[in-house]
Amino acid sequence: MSKALTIVGMVVAGLIGLLFAVDWAVGIPFSGADWRMNLGALIAAGLLGYLSWDAMKDVR
Repeated sequence: MSKALTIVGMVVAGLIGLLFAVDWAVGIPFSGADWRMNLGALIAAGLLGYLSWDAMKDVR
């Protein structure tokens, strides 16, 4: 169960990172929201991805 949750965390981090990266580059889906919001979301997604990856190493 814990391994599945870490994988879900990495998938969510990837989707959120992709969503905000596309918004920053193209302006879709949030109509090009403020660059600080996009940057903050990308940093948070990267942090979530790293923490999920690190937790997955501990689960093995």
